[in-house]
Amino acid sequence: MRIRAAIAAPAASAATAVLLVTAPQSQAATGHAQPVRCAEKSLTVRARAAAGDPTVVRVSVTHHGLRACVVDRVPTVTFGELDGAALPTPRGGTGRYRLAAGGTAYADVRTIGDPADPEARRTDGITVAASAAHRGRSFTAARLGTGKQVLVWEPVTTWWQPTAAAADRAIGLS
Repeated sequence: MRIRAAIAAPAASAATAVLLVTAPQSQAATGHAQPVRCAEKSLTVRARAAAGDPTVVRVSVTHHGLRACVVDRVPTVTFGELDGAALPTPRGGTGRYRLAAGGTAYADVRTIGDPADPEARRTDGITVAASAAHRGRSFTAARLGTGKQVLVWEPVTTWWQPTAAAADRAIGLS
């Protein structure tokens, strides 16, 4: 028995090593495929100004697919006809955020630091996309609840967060 055990253990280790070497690199460590990018048609994007603070827009994305997928770490938020997009806060490189089947992620966007800023720009609405490759969904200022226009100057957006409260904390609301 001792001799067989001594031979079986190295053979099992060798077989495992061969499987790990031949498995695709993304599956070698976990044994599972990484989630694919979320299809835009499987997502619902929502946006609404924070109650009492029209300079903050609360954003969410809900995944309606049957399997987990990923979106960009930070939503892409653009402002009507104005150039540029909200910058991520905190700063960070590109990355992904995993959405479980039926899962929702939250982010906050601060459109302007000081509404009295003389350099403030005005636009009729914003467009929010869960990933830069998506077209996104547009929201008018009236639908957002920011008044007739959205004031914009050096806008920032949080990374996707697991809860609305976490997004509020990340932007400094609570």
